[in-house]
Amino acid sequence: MLRLSRFLPSASRRGFDLKESLWSGSLTFQQAVSTSAGNLDENLSSKKFASYTVFKGKAALSIHPILPSFSKMESGGSRMNRNGSVMLTFFPAVGQRKYDYTKKQLFALSPTEVGSLISLGPAESCEFFHDPSMKSSPLNQPFCVSSHEGQVKKSLSITPLGSDSGYFVNITVLNNLQKTTDRLSVPITKAEFAVMRTALSFALPHIMGWDQVLTHHAAPLASSKPRVERPRLDSEWER
Repeated sequence: MLRLSRFLPSASRRGFDLKESLWSGSLTFQQAVSTSAGNLDENLSSKKFASYTVFKGKAALSIHPILPSFSKMESGGSRMNRNGSVMLTFFPAVGQRKYDYTKKQLFALSPTEVGSLISLGPAESCEFFHDPSMKSSPLNQPFCVSSHEGQVKKSLSITPLGSDSGYFVNITVLNNLQKTTDRLSVPITKAEFAVMRTALSFALPHIMGWDQVLTHHAAPLASSKPRVERPRLDSEWER
């Protein structure tokens, strides 16, 4: 049984022993928040983070939901201006029960891609391709084509292990700027995939914003007050 610790790994330490720290998406956020607390909005500290992480011999995979954002309309209501997603974070192994946070790779699943994953049959596979020029933009607005189109490409594939025993989750990141190709593969057992499928099914209406519409909960509104700009913690193109 793994023991949780209050220890947060520094960026200079490349391998993290799971006996000392259970590395997850939530811990990633805690580290990011702790190193830039002076620049964060006051309400950020009240946010809650949770993830599901599987650790394997060559890599680890962590998943967590990202909620959509809403903006105020002149009528007094609010409208969703950006879809949510489910973020997949891959960590390569650098030793026994040690994973390199500095070489993490991110892949954000859209609602439709989540639907493709949770509808997979035992012998079926699926594959997704992402390019920075096609990253999400506010709804009802045209995509802005990046000048770096094609320089970084990501692909995610989910393929069956065989004998109805689970799936391989593979990510490939081709970076033509740095002339590198990173590949990570995590075998997911049938039980682990069942957890992922259930969690993703539950998260789907939430990343679409439907839970806030149907339950009449107050939606988080885009703030108009000046604030210090900072990188988005949930950006798929951070890596």
